Amino acid sequence: MTDFWLASGLLLLVALSFLLIPVLRGRRAQQEEDRTALNVALYQERVAELQAQGEEGVLNADQLARGRDEAARELLADTDNAEPTRSARLGKALPLVAAFLVPLMAVGLYLHFGSSDKVELAQEFAQAPQSLDEMTSRLERAVAAQPENAEGLYFLGRAYMAQERPADAAKAFERAVGVAGRQPELLGQWAQALYFANNKQWTPQFQAITDEALKADPNEVTSLGLLGIAAFEGERYQEAVDYWNRLLVQLPEGDASRTALLGGIDKAKEKLAAGEGKASAPATTASGAKLTVRVELAAALKDKVKPDDTVFIFARAASGPPMPLAAKRVTVAQLPIEVELSDSDAMMPNMKLSSFAEVQLVARISRSGQPTKGEWIGSGSPLATSTEAPQHLTIDSPDP
Repeated sequence: MTDFWLASGLLLLVALSFLLIPVLRGRRAQQEEDRTALNVALYQERVAELQAQGEEGVLNADQLARGRDEAARELLADTDNAEPTRSARLGKALPLVAAFLVPLMAVGLYLHFGSSDKVELAQEFAQAPQSLDEMTSRLERAVAAQPENAEGLYFLGRAYMAQERPADAAKAFERAVGVAGRQPELLGQWAQALYFANNKQWTPQFQAITDEALKADPNEVTSLGLLGIAAFEGERYQEAVDYWNRLLVQLPEGDASRTALLGGIDKAKEKLAAGEGKASAPATTASGAKLTVRVELAAALKDKVKPDDTVFIFARAASGPPMPLAAKRVTVAQLPIEVELSDSDAMMPNMKLSSFAEVQLVARISRSGQPTKGEWIGSGSPLATSTEAPQHLTIDSPDP
């Protein structure tokens, strides 16, 4: 803020100069006028002296005329550089009062209508915060200064969640939804905050919000993770596995959350194997469909892909929705690879391999990490979901 006020002070000095310079010029003009009046008075006095000397006979008529001419020339010489008389003036008091009031009015108007708080906040955000509390405080002031800033509300909600303040986070996300609209990511964050603020008690409201988010974006990660958590807490372990498998496909290799997610899936499967939990899914891995597929990369493409490019291996209904029924995510560096696709890899709990008579196996390379679009693809012919023989796919064609 110091730099801002210094710059403002310089601008005020420039403004004051436009008021004070005319005052100084007026004083100079007054001095010129006073000097001219003095010269006229001296001229008149000189002419009177010459007239008296002429009457006394000291000067003849010719000398008297020359004396008058000389006095007139001196007067003209003295007044030659004087400025013309001004017809109107502001006076001395008005410019000085204005010079005093202008800075006070400018400062008062800026403090009332200006944005000094936003300038100070912007300078603070230019420096890294020293703690989470400091970051939260900055975000709170930013939201107070710009209440219609959806991005600020979103990050404030995330900061509240990091501080384990889910009730405050839910309010921030709700406001963000009101400003930016019902975007899937915002809905997922809002439902998650509400769930934890409600002591992990699932309600129809939370279900409706997550359903809306997944309808707009079936791969919305926060909603998938939340539904998995809610299902696990409700001892619906198969549902938890289904949701978390769908989420796992969205996470890139090396993502720190993959380890925790895989641990949760393994724990849910252990409970299922032990016969625990509530029966919420019609089929399990043991009784559902299972397909084995080996995926290779065509030799002609080895120089056109990168080792860390994502590979999605999935099965989709031969006659039905194009959405994958079960999927696995690997990288080009892991090819060739053999994987199993089963009901436990289902993308949606109500759409599993065992729900369809025939499926098609597909392998896609996607540099962007998006399962629906990539650069290269390999696909097989429709086959029965009861097929037990291992299948083979070669990625060899451009993705249409």
